[in-house]
Amino acid sequence: MLDYSEPVARLIDEFKRLPGIGQKNAQRLAFHILRQPEEKVEDFVDALRQVKEKIVFCSTCNNLTDVDPCQYCSSASRDRSVICIVEEPYNLVAIEKTRSYKGLYHILHGSLSPIRGIGPDELMLSNLFPRLSTDEEEEVEAVSEIIIATNPTTEGEATANYIARLVKPLGVRVTRIAMGMPVGSDLEYVDEVTMDKALSNRHEI
Repeated sequence: MLDYSEPVARLIDEFKRLPGIGQKNAQRLAFHILRQPEEKVEDFVDALRQVKEKIVFCSTCNNLTDVDPCQYCSSASRDRSVICIVEEPYNLVAIEKTRSYKGLYHILHGSLSPIRGIGPDELMLSNLFPRLSTDEEEEVEAVSEIIIATNPTTEGEATANYIARLVKPLGVRVTRIAMGMPVGSDLEYVDEVTMDKALSNRHEI
């Protein structure tokens, strides 16, 4: 294997630390950086620095933001009676792309996974419950529904069930996003779990 100079080898190693980046992709990224003009590299470095210096967790929903509370929690146009729980900030973006959901969010930043050592204490869940309590003196719309939109994986299902057990005794409706056949797919290639979910979540037309 070709030995790279120490700075290049270090850059490759740093790229390899990123999720989904192996040796070959790390090499491509490193040499892409080397081919860029110095000002472009400075812009890249500055963008990384700005993210670390300015981005914080929203104190209400845990979204990544440069203002606290975030744009969703502070918006007067959002439906404050509904909170959608997602695992990661990019899941929020996927839901917003539909332009049909107008409620609020709560980001867990993970899912329950005993194998990876992620238990309830590692999820950013504690600040959800103050949002569910109502104070008659405050003119705040009470939360009437929690939508759990965790991923359709073993960890996501375990997380959804755990949250449902905590929230239901509070008298708040808990729903789970529908799962099943993706639009544009072929029945021939759908696995049995997806098909089972599709049959369970069928609706009248």
